[in-house]
Amino acid sequence: MAKRDAAGLDRILTMELVRVTERAAVAAARLRGRGDEKAADQVAVDAMRAELNRLTIKGTVVIGEGERDEAPMLYIGEEVGAGEGPEVDIALDPLEGTTICAKNLPNALAVIAIAEKGSLLFAPDVYMDKIAVGPGYGPDVIDIDASPEDNIRSLAKAKGVPVTEITACILDRPRHAKLIDAVRGTGAAIRLIGDGDVAGVIHTTNPEETGIDIYMGTGGAPEGVLAAAALRCTGGQIQGRLILDSPEKVARAAKMGISDPNKVYRTEEMARGDVLFAATGVTDGNMLAGVKFDRNFITTDTIVLRSSSRTVRSIKARHQDLEKFQ
Repeated sequence: MAKRDAAGLDRILTMELVRVTERAAVAAARLRGRGDEKAADQVAVDAMRAELNRLTIKGTVVIGEGERDEAPMLYIGEEVGAGEGPEVDIALDPLEGTTICAKNLPNALAVIAIAEKGSLLFAPDVYMDKIAVGPGYGPDVIDIDASPEDNIRSLAKAKGVPVTEITACILDRPRHAKLIDAVRGTGAAIRLIGDGDVAGVIHTTNPEETGIDIYMGTGGAPEGVLAAAALRCTGGQIQGRLILDSPEKVARAAKMGISDPNKVYRTEEMARGDVLFAATGVTDGNMLAGVKFDRNFITTDTIVLRSSSRTVRSIKARHQDLEKFQ
């Protein structure tokens, strides 16, 4: 019988989530570098959904592939799992970084988070302004309403280093030109990424390994919730504000229960309670190796996190039963 901790979720779900992201990552990795983003995403979706439906849960997708009329599978509101067991919210991205995978560039991931029902922010698929740092800092070290310069200087002071030793991760987009100029004006370094802002945020949790101290800029709101789930498990911080810049977006957000379009969401407001998070590398990256195909086995590299115990597990698996990935 599954071991249920006082915190809430069954401990065995931690390992079962690993199988979910492994399956999606292997499926997507078969199409690395083929230039077909849609095909890579679709095989990852199919694989993740099939594995999710084997889990003993009553799951509801709250962050998924889109709204019901936009996605045939893993859409927001879809029920997944075997229909027995705990009721849980699920946030997922079967292939985070579709373009990255299609071009075989670094840091494509298969990602999922689960939490007790009602614990994950039900966010519309719009942009979100975000700022995030890893664990070990006080609650006031970052402020989404402060200037980029002030945030960089505050982080450097908290870390006890010169500003020139801070590196910010920012999505390489024209909309970020002023932000990039402001950060560089402080003397801090920037690592620009083409896609994959969930990975960008997660990299702040281990700056010694990744070289990333802070994430700044706008990206998808669903990715913000996934990133918040990871940071809840590690003690990091994220702040986010939905960008609802049209009446249609405001109306969509209202349907999801969001009444204040200017609200700043903090980590615990995006991912509450006991949270489990797993990510498997699809392509090689700063924290996770990509899937490796050998003649007789497949190797996967996964990180799995739990908020209630602040446990971080790294799992490098060699799969010799190749038929399970067919």
